[in-house]
Amino acid sequence: RAYFKARGAGCLALSSKQRTGMQGVKAAISAELAALLEKRAQRGMAGARTRVMVVGIPNVGKSTFINSFTGSARAKADKPGVTRGKQWISAGAYDLLDMPGVLWKKFESDEVAVNLAFIGAIRDEILDIETLAMNLLAQLQRMYPQRLAQRYRLEESDMALDAYDLLCAVGRKRGMLMSGGAVNTERAAIMLVDEFRASKLGRISLERPEEG
Repeated sequence: RAYFKARGAGCLALSSKQRTGMQGVKAAISAELAALLEKRAQRGMAGARTRVMVVGIPNVGKSTFINSFTGSARAKADKPGVTRGKQWISAGAYDLLDMPGVLWKKFESDEVAVNLAFIGAIRDEILDIETLAMNLLAQLQRMYPQRLAQRYRLEESDMALDAYDLLCAVGRKRGMLMSGGAVNTERAAIMLVDEFRASKLGRISLERPEEG
């Protein structure tokens, strides 16, 4: 948060699932629109509703945020990517516009595209799930080896394996075996990606602030 604030970007720490930090969001909106709200008051429109658009990439929890903001399940958020069209949701003095996720036309790097695929912002239907899982494992090996080893009870020797063999090790630890003892790598890949997206490996950031 300090990194973005130092660069003049608005940033708040909150949890939509735990419904914390919402008052900070409302305070930030009021501060940003202070001039507009003052004009409304001068014109006798102090009770006018404030419209807020909630925009972001797919599968980052926009509908979950709206439900936390309103204090009730108003936006459909039971399944990632479920918002198909615009919908207005009223909450106190606010009208929130829930939008389908949007992506920019061209990614600045392959790393950005891969990270978006990891979190489900790019539809799984157009990806090979095993390749995705192996790329994710390679990333976790490099950035969060202890969490990876702890979650799947991996040995030190396992952590030195290449991505495919590590996927097999994970599948073997979870008992995902087929006849003959071979690991069902597709099933292991689906499990791994699902658990990562469900934060079963803890709080993880795939991107870190630039140093210096």
